[in-house]
Amino acid sequence: MTNPVFGICVGVLLSLGAQAGPLRVVTATRDLADFVQQVGGEHVSVQSLVSGLDDTHNVLMKPSMVTMLARADLFIEMGLDMEHGYAPGLLAESRNHAIQPGAPGFLDASRGIPVLGVPGSLDRGEGDVHAQGNPHWNLDPERAKIAVRNIAAKLAELDSADAAAFAANAERYIAELDARIREWRARLDGKDIRFVSYHAHFAYFAQCFALKEVGTIQPKAGIEPGPRAMAELMARMSREGANLVVRESFFSDRYPKVVAQRTGARLVAVPIQVGGMPGADTYIAMIDMLVTAFAGDQ
Repeated sequence: MTNPVFGICVGVLLSLGAQAGPLRVVTATRDLADFVQQVGGEHVSVQSLVSGLDDTHNVLMKPSMVTMLARADLFIEMGLDMEHGYAPGLLAESRNHAIQPGAPGFLDASRGIPVLGVPGSLDRGEGDVHAQGNPHWNLDPERAKIAVRNIAAKLAELDSADAAAFAANAERYIAELDARIREWRARLDGKDIRFVSYHAHFAYFAQCFALKEVGTIQPKAGIEPGPRAMAELMARMSREGANLVVRESFFSDRYPKVVAQRTGARLVAVPIQVGGMPGADTYIAMIDMLVTAFAGDQ
């Protein structure tokens, strides 16, 4: 006959074993996945819904993403409507109540981040308008530190036993970011970099490193340029002394090449997410690649 006390003990041990496993985290981007790994260490397993090669405004939903979310303890998004085209549908399909917005297993990593580019109008004629502001805060390592602390707090909420490790890991990583920010600013200091990019990805990066953003090749978010818009952009570049054309790695070089050739500006291709180009395998490596490209140190 089975001892009932023994059975109870086994049940408790099995239960504790299940709870002691790593938190299963799914993130919207690889930048966030890197932050989770830096903070969570051995206490997390993390997957990203998209690769660094994806345009985060145009993500193709796949069944494998639903499977990831169905098994997750925590879903983390960039926020500011970055994921509005795909995340709500995927979360609904996952039927995982623990990770829905408002549930303990959901985190908007942009919480508390100072936002740029909040529109004065939501007129769709202005292109793909982000009602809450520019969502590309990930390119500013100062703002990234806020997201790292948000992630540490959420991991501690879900796994209180390892809260001290999460806090210590977060502060260690933030100290590393602080050291690199000083180095990156020194590399860009005094260069008077004035640039245009394809899409408005670099507002936060420009603010962090005191660069001058002159305009974008897309006259409005998500709208490709016509001859008039191209001529107006190049005239503005001439007036303001823009010396750099930045092409995000997943965009065609068709228009950037024309702009660079006609204005004499330097043309560079850069990642805007972890994994966006070879060598950009971590967040720090990705920002370092951006700084190198903007500084002209390639």
